[in-house]
Amino acid sequence: MAGTEHLIIERQGATLVLTLNRPEAKNAFSLPMLVGLHDAWIEADADDAVRSIVLTGAGGAFCAGMDLKALAGGGFAENDPARARLAADPELHWKAMLRHHRPRKPVIAAVEGVCVAGGTEMLQGTDIRVAGESASFGLFEVRRGLFPIGGSTVRLTRQIPHTHALEMLLTGRRYTAAEARDIGLVGSLVPDGTALKRALELAEAVNEAAPLAVEAVKRSVYETAALTEAEGLKRELEIGWPVFATEDAKEGPRAFAEKRAPVYRRH
Repeated sequence: MAGTEHLIIERQGATLVLTLNRPEAKNAFSLPMLVGLHDAWIEADADDAVRSIVLTGAGGAFCAGMDLKALAGGGFAENDPARARLAADPELHWKAMLRHHRPRKPVIAAVEGVCVAGGTEMLQGTDIRVAGESASFGLFEVRRGLFPIGGSTVRLTRQIPHTHALEMLLTGRRYTAAEARDIGLVGSLVPDGTALKRALELAEAVNEAAPLAVEAVKRSVYETAALTEAEGLKRELEIGWPVFATEDAKEGPRAFAEKRAPVYRRH
């Protein structure tokens, strides 16, 4: 799996590590970065050897969102080869930012430094979130005369309490990592410089679980989120019952009884 000039892709065991690599711009989005992210999500879904994905940023920053300097200057370079990809798929950038695509594998965010605007929006498309103690968050769009169109007006109130979501959306203020943890935007704080280490530890814990069960649990959580309780419970059975018919469902209890590590084979 190849990256691009602004996205580094590495494999660590069963974990795919995606590193936004534009540190001179605090990893603000570029077309090559978005193309790389889009392709990485799709390829990770298709690769059964990948059981988890870690998303992080280079140079002590996560992502500053849209490149406002490029936008003010009229956009990205006309000769950027990534433009052809965007022209062929007008929703490519939304898929890259996890607005129009949800990977079937768990995505763990490792946040250091700034994670603002589009960075905070993409963060909402991840499943587990770890942040360094000096990280900062926020949706600044209303202060720039813009709109957080990456999904925040829909997702944020579903992920954190209503009043906190509206405060973040309507004031456009910056949030500390401690505040982000307290309102539930991120799950845990770690010393600066160790977010990736902690994210990889969480990824390894995911990797040790049965992949079919993990993917079914994630699918059920998201597919039932907007349903009534009765509808959600019905859908949960539809997704969950088939897991019990798999060989992996037999291997887990067998390995427990035999006091050994299970060997899951995705069938």
